[in-house]
Amino acid sequence: MSFWYNVDTGQVETDENRSRGEQVLGPYASEAEARAALDTAHKKTESWDAEDREWNERGGSGASDGPTT
Repeated sequence: MSFWYNVDTGQVETDENRSRGEQVLGPYASEAEARAALDTAHKKTESWDAEDREWNERGGSGASDGPTT
């Protein structure tokens, strides 16, 4: 069974009672993981933002970052 976090209601939902639409995050393997969904999303966003900053500081065009043929 999968678990989902509903950002509108703040409730954990299962496959059986899951809301449809953009208000749910998941699926998660456990209820505890679903309850931590917002914290997990926040941490991932911070990590991706840091990667973007590093990319931009290096020039970020990608023209010299990829393999040459």
